Amino acid sequence: MSAIQVTPVMSASADVLAACHRLIPQLSSSSAPISAQELEEVIESDTTVLFSARSGQEIVGLLTLAIFRIPTGVRAWIEDVVVDNQARGIGVGDALNRAALAEAKRRGAKTVDLTSRPSREAANRLYQRLGFKQRNTNVYRYDL
Repeated sequence: MSAIQVTPVMSASADVLAACHRLIPQLSSSSAPISAQELEEVIESDTTVLFSARSGQEIVGLLTLAIFRIPTGVRAWIEDVVVDNQARGIGVGDALNRAALAEAKRRGAKTVDLTSRPSREAANRLYQRLGFKQRNTNVYRYDL
């Protein structure tokens, strides 16, 4: 594989939509495919940055950074990190996360949070190598 290039996605092009349809099921088998309009909403939002990682012309990874202001400051959250099964272990996840951390810092975020299932051992090792600290907290979800 060639060098990994990470950039913010600027348009909901056909290749980005196809990459979403190929990669997101590798992350979550229960997620419905994203529509072109939904992808455009993510890209156009002031509160999200969708990063793509390319090896040559092929998109081999995606990461979404959500940045938002709350009364205690600007916060950021990393979501939907997915690296193509065929591109794992060559630094794609590292490159995506470093780009997201740099963007969060540039925008004034005080912290960047993420969650990762314990079964994703390689991802958890990556986050620890990057300096993320495991927090002693409960994560709750309310399904609507």
